[in-house]
Amino acid sequence: MLFKNCKTYFAFLTFLVWTVSVCARPTSAEWQPQLPLELGSHRGNRNVSIELFMELEELARIVDISYCVGSTGIQKPFACVSRCSEFDGFELVTTWNTGPLLSDSCGYIVLSHPPSEPRIIVAFRGTYSITNTIVDLSTVPQEYIPYPGGNATSLDSLASRDRLHSASSSQNDDFPNVSEDPPCNNCTVHSGFYSSWLHTKPHVLPHLKTLIAEHPAYKLTLVGHSLGGAVAAIGALEMQSRGWKPQVTTFGEPRVGNKALMQYIDQRFDLGGLEEPHGSQPSRSKSGTRSSFRRVTHVDDPVPLLPLREWGYRMHAGEVYISKKPLSPTPTDLQHCFGDEDPACIASAESSDTDTEFAAALGALLLSSDSAADEPLDAQADIDSKADAGTEMDTELKARGLIPSRFKLWELFFAHRDYFWRLGLCVPGGDPHDWYRKYPHLGDGDGD
Repeated sequence: MLFKNCKTYFAFLTFLVWTVSVCARPTSAEWQPQLPLELGSHRGNRNVSIELFMELEELARIVDISYCVGSTGIQKPFACVSRCSEFDGFELVTTWNTGPLLSDSCGYIVLSHPPSEPRIIVAFRGTYSITNTIVDLSTVPQEYIPYPGGNATSLDSLASRDRLHSASSSQNDDFPNVSEDPPCNNCTVHSGFYSSWLHTKPHVLPHLKTLIAEHPAYKLTLVGHSLGGAVAAIGALEMQSRGWKPQVTTFGEPRVGNKALMQYIDQRFDLGGLEEPHGSQPSRSKSGTRSSFRRVTHVDDPVPLLPLREWGYRMHAGEVYISKKPLSPTPTDLQHCFGDEDPACIASAESSDTDTEFAAALGALLLSSDSAADEPLDAQADIDSKADAGTEMDTELKARGLIPSRFKLWELFFAHRDYFWRLGLCVPGGDPHDWYRKYPHLGDGDGD
């Protein structure tokens, strides 16, 4: 066995990520997080309303149901062993599962009828496999060309594309207003996430085209967790170009592309971003309306900080930050963030001040844990044993005041799943840790 115990495994994996990041880091000051303009003038406007809190909590449960796809399943009209019974008026349209050989994309489409808010909901599941997650985050980028360029499917015929670029036809059923869309200059996208969307769109777009025509008053709502958040972000750009104007919410969304692509997302969804003007509101569009893209992050979740900034990846605006580590958060534990990389939110974990000390301590821990092990690693050890080993290493390094959040890969089992509820298990009532938790309805006061 290469590693004698789980503690050694996590130490080595974390050390490897740190080493790659340092080798790739520019020597200039350019790698430091760019501060949004006039940040000081916004500090009194970070509070999250109870209405937004309740909306995000509901969406967390909706995306949690997506983990039933590929396991016990979701049945019509809307039934599953998880939280389906909590949503009156939901009507299942379809589910999809591309399988691990086609980027492991899963999810479902549901109609939300009254008494629920009228919506067409597309829920994108994250990946079950921790190994796939790490591999996904290490894939090299590729050029991003906005829809419809270089991205045709059966829904987008070559004939339609030829007509689109002719002077006589600037608009048709498949390409509403697409000729007016701005270019995305010098944009690159994570090739693994982009591939996931390309494998997903044939399962999603034909249904959405029909549903939008049949229910024009229903709001198109996208929600995704983890890898599903990345797929939702990329898919949302195409849906925006189609004129469908989706409302997007992601939980634990990784970085999907470079700075140019993040600025393009900011522009397309009117988020402000790095060039946020003085006096604008966080997580709202520059026009002052409700934000069309909310990117929810959680303290100590490493995934929003991956792939690494040193590899050329950046975050986009629209962040809502959960600052409380354990479940369950309250409205006061959430805050709006400013610009693409607000140093008061998840981007604060990217400070390099302790990198040298961290590397030395981690290296020493790796050697000591390996030499102290007296039993081989059980190949059948479950997630809990790995998590316990990671927590032990976390405790030792925390005692020395070290361990940046972006290197806490064991938090994939904890902080990365802890968005209002512990996401990712399709069992009755969700994760058993959540069975005794509850959230208030509007006007009820605080939950237990």
